Amino acid sequence: HLAASGPATDILEFTDRGCNNFVSNICLVIASYQELFIHREGAQGIARMARDKLVAFVDGLMERYFTLVERRIQLEKGVGDNSLLVRALDRFHRRLQALAKLLPASRAAADGTEIVVRAAKERIRQYLQALESFYLDCLTDVRQSLAAPRLVGKENPSLAELLGTISASILNQIKSVLAYVHLFTAKDINFSNKPYFKGEFCSQGVREGLVVSFIKSLCQIARQFCESSGDKGGSSPPALLLLLSRLCLDYETATISYILTLTDEQFLVQDHSPVTPVTVLCAEAREAAQKLLNHYVKVQGLIISQMLRKSVETRDWISTIEPRNVRAVMKRVVEDTTSIDVQVGLLYEEGVRKAQSSDSSKRTFSVSRQQGRYAPSYTPSAPMDTNLLSNIQKLFSERIDIFSPVEFNKVSVLTGIIKISLKTFLECVRLRTFGRFGLQQIQVDCYYLQLYLWRFVSDENLVHFLLDEIVGSTAHRCLDPVPMEQSVIEVICERG
Repeated sequence: HLAASGPATDILEFTDRGCNNFVSNICLVIASYQELFIHREGAQGIARMARDKLVAFVDGLMERYFTLVERRIQLEKGVGDNSLLVRALDRFHRRLQALAKLLPASRAAADGTEIVVRAAKERIRQYLQALESFYLDCLTDVRQSLAAPRLVGKENPSLAELLGTISASILNQIKSVLAYVHLFTAKDINFSNKPYFKGEFCSQGVREGLVVSFIKSLCQIARQFCESSGDKGGSSPPALLLLLSRLCLDYETATISYILTLTDEQFLVQDHSPVTPVTVLCAEAREAAQKLLNHYVKVQGLIISQMLRKSVETRDWISTIEPRNVRAVMKRVVEDTTSIDVQVGLLYEEGVRKAQSSDSSKRTFSVSRQQGRYAPSYTPSAPMDTNLLSNIQKLFSERIDIFSPVEFNKVSVLTGIIKISLKTFLECVRLRTFGRFGLQQIQVDCYYLQLYLWRFVSDENLVHFLLDEIVGSTAHRCLDPVPMEQSVIEVICERG
């Protein structure tokens, strides 16, 4: 009869049937048997043998019953409210305590408690999977939102709003799951006073197996977005990398401590087994945030680099005409950098810049001819004090680390992207040969970039140095290095 009770019968009804019919009948059999063969007068001689036979008989039947119970518990796959399952396990456990009082030698009560423990462990495993699934669904929603076309008159949610939504959703889901598993430790639940539920369930089950495991999983899933291949970062949208880096950073600074404090308060642990310290989890979250932000800088830098590379490689620099405009690709570079600046500013603070000089956007390049046609050099033509000159010489002597780790602020992120872009521009220029007008076009382009890019970086000298290098390398690769007048360059750039 019990075996026929499929999932159509809820777990509580199934347990009631088993307890009220089968377990109750077993108790009646035990009581009758003991009265007939063990407790009656003159039964002392056979009492021990009779008791052993009774225990073997009961344990054999209970083993078959437990097989059915475990099979039914395994059908409980829903990861919503847990109360029905907990109540069913509580009734199951209570009824077995009555059997244990009648027949202390039976192992049925101990085996029954083990079933309850296994059910609790399985529930924790299911809730961990459910949290991971929920997190992945949130990421899918974010990706769809980022990819959604902009409709006229309707604003798409900003990155900050998407971050707020995903953070709140995950936190609420964690709180719900903690409330569900907390039912296993409620005071009115009979098995909650067992050693396992007072100790190991709280520390190794809920804290480590559920909460800590989910936090580690969250960081690991986020890090996997850095493993995409290809120059443009594969299929991971750069905005998603930025959002995940901020999510992991927020977990490091506040969320992890909050979640673990909440867990420790709800599940008062009486178990002294070692647990993962908050600092270890925070370090893991920070490492994930750093990796994601570094990858964001690399991806965005490579996207801009690709534009610059194509613009240099696909042009005939020897026979090009005299420049009259800034090339469109330079305007695109400035536009994209400005967009990235706005995007990063939605999630990260400004950061610290070195003090700007008063002529940041007016610094000039010139190319002077030396002896010999192929030995040009270049010197900055703006009036320079010795302090600025020594700074630039210092920059010349230092190796610029293009893929250096990025700090968690907007200025550092933009500095990293611009470094990658300009370094690519420089490497491309060094592989080409230029005519007079090719050199002049590069002069115009570099002056235009200087007008706008210096304001995004932590140290304007970095932009000046790389642009100096680009113009200088172009002059060295030029067949007829006749520079354009600075005043003409300025007119072209202002008009552009």
